[in-house]
Amino acid sequence: MAPKIFLTGATGYIGGDVLYQLNKVHPEYEYTLLVRNEERGKPVAAAYPKARLVYGTLDDAHVIEKEAAAADIVVHTADSADNVPSAKAIAKGLAAGHTAEKPGYWIHLCGTGILTWYDIDNKRFGQAPLPEQKYNDIDDIDRILSFPDSALHRDVDKIVLAANDSPGVKTLIVGPPTIYGPGRGPVNQRSIQVPHMIEYTIQNGHAPIHPPGLTEWNNLHIHDVSEFFVQAVEAALDPSKTSNPEIFGPKGYFFLENGVHKWSDVARWVADEVAKQGLIPEPATKEVDIPFFGANSKAVAARAKKYLGWTPKAPSLKDDIPRSVAYEAKRLGKA
Repeated sequence: MAPKIFLTGATGYIGGDVLYQLNKVHPEYEYTLLVRNEERGKPVAAAYPKARLVYGTLDDAHVIEKEAAAADIVVHTADSADNVPSAKAIAKGLAAGHTAEKPGYWIHLCGTGILTWYDIDNKRFGQAPLPEQKYNDIDDIDRILSFPDSALHRDVDKIVLAANDSPGVKTLIVGPPTIYGPGRGPVNQRSIQVPHMIEYTIQNGHAPIHPPGLTEWNNLHIHDVSEFFVQAVEAALDPSKTSNPEIFGPKGYFFLENGVHKWSDVARWVADEVAKQGLIPEPATKEVDIPFFGANSKAVAARAKKYLGWTPKAPSLKDDIPRSVAYEAKRLGKA
């Protein structure tokens, strides 16, 4: 029998790209996709005619519980890092529908925004990262599993981690950083952070730098994110990997990254390119109080490489800036 995959977020940027790559590599899988309503589902159904669509919001616990119970693997990407009701429903459904002999697997999208907790708690914006603000997902797993409750996404992470208390549930948490590049999903193909900076720059005539401009993040192309999800799903079907507590279970916490950037450097790259494309008079930057770009998120993606052999291959963030600027200009009607 073909593996049954229940995926949320098919209309989203990450979920849409993950579904694209999963279906490309494994068209033989049975896909059940949660979408909000029939209207939202039309482009999804057109792109994936063999998939089964179920309709409901992330608050429709009975729908999510039923599908989680029936699935072999749940891939949760729809507001997954912050939506408590859907996480509780998935945990409940997986526990009800699976046993220790036949577990259900939950691949859960979080994000490295969780690593900003120290700067946010201490209102330490714009500063360079402290040495202890760098988290290796193998060496620092105990620290990662004990972040304070104030940390972004932590409330949902705790629900996912606790789901492993059921003998029929095994989880894997994925934490990507700044994601860039064109999505391949049927609806949203646009990221958030870099497009937000480009949009701000086009509209205000300068790129924003939160002073003093020393904050750092990791970054990763969306196609490399999706390739990891494919490998994670494949691992959930491989007994040699499902039995490894370093892959599935509380320790199965995977950061993803393929580089580090200072947000001030990204602002300069953006300003240069926006000016080059004739959208602002000159490549200007300006210090602006935008905490969105002011907290540090530094991770080391050791676990994915060691245990799944994941290797990012897509173009760099800097190389993607010209395409992203052209896309935003067209979206804003400036091209």
